[in-house]
Amino acid sequence: MSSTLAAAATGFALGWSVAWPPGPINAEIVRRGLARGFLPAFVVGLGAGIGDATWALVVGLGAGALATSAQLAALLSLASVVLLLGLGAHYLRGAYRRWREWRAGVVPPAATFDSTRAGFAFGLSLALTSPFNVAFWLAVVGRPEVAGRGADMVLITAAAVIAGTFAWVLMLASSVVLFRARVDAPLWDIATRALTGALLAYFALQGMVGI
Repeated sequence: MSSTLAAAATGFALGWSVAWPPGPINAEIVRRGLARGFLPAFVVGLGAGIGDATWALVVGLGAGALATSAQLAALLSLASVVLLLGLGAHYLRGAYRRWREWRAGVVPPAATFDSTRAGFAFGLSLALTSPFNVAFWLAVVGRPEVAGRGADMVLITAAAVIAGTFAWVLMLASSVVLFRARVDAPLWDIATRALTGALLAYFALQGMVGI
């Protein structure tokens, strides 16, 4: 029992620690939270968490050899860079368009990409194509003290990591919504679109270096 609790506590701490650093998913949670509220922000993290869970199951069920293949790593890196570049361009264009609408006093219609379903897809796709996630799950559930103790320990550790990630997402989305009432929504929409686009482009360039 004590070893199970220790594995769960370690997994939760790992999930929290890898979730909080700045990145494209956190940037999108903040942007959607400021623009549309709690649920649109939270589902981005929900999608990312399900993507993480998918990799956890793949690695935990013994597909580590596939996950460590050079060909798959290169393919994931390329897919991640293309996705980040495309999304970065989308947000930068959106910031410019929203700025022009704001200057003209136009109230824009809700964008399809800003839907709750699209937010979920955003988080899921980034988590599934991130080479970092593959390496992370191999490091977490591939350790001898975890993998060597059977499927139960792998699942407990993976579930605890995902719980830690969701705890961070819940706190971040809630904090953004509490802050939202104090900001100028149109200006923050423009600023967060531009910042998100710039961050996505930055992470894409970082990924290009590693390909």
